Amino acid sequence: MTTATADTTTSLRYDDVRVGDEIPVLEIPLTRTLIVSTAIASRDYQDVHHDPALANEKGSQDIFMNILTTNGLVGRYITDWAGPNAVLKSVKIRLGAPNYPGDTMRLTGSVVGKADGVVEVGIRGANSLGDHVTGTVSLALPDVPIAWRAPTADGKSGKKSGKKAGKKA
Repeated sequence: MTTATADTTTSLRYDDVRVGDEIPVLEIPLTRTLIVSTAIASRDYQDVHHDPALANEKGSQDIFMNILTTNGLVGRYITDWAGPNAVLKSVKIRLGAPNYPGDTMRLTGSVVGKADGVVEVGIRGANSLGDHVTGTVSLALPDVPIAWRAPTADGKSGKKSGKKAGKKA
């Protein structure tokens, strides 16, 4: 079974992953702040994501998380597991039960396919009402270990450019 990379500067490699591998569970507390701030950050100003009275008028028990936030959290779940060099190729999700404040979303997943350098992961995000999100994520993983280096103060990655010193480009 693969696990989340303990060192967030390295990524899983394609050969490290097997069909059937389970991804560690990620539990996300659904706070009012998370729901409102992520709706605003994604420029979703619909009242059902920030105004409890108007959400209630429209038939909802409270404000609820928007799909852009759910999509971002699914991406985070996968890249937290796979590492910074994973490249998300596709995210195909379907929403179900709303994510309301005061609940917890529990993300689970497993590797369901693998071919031509691409890994497919089935995901599920459930809360106390049932499945909030289900779907699949396809991602490319590097063939060889790649160490990520934080940018230096001048904004460069710290990797050598391959140019010889003293020569102009």
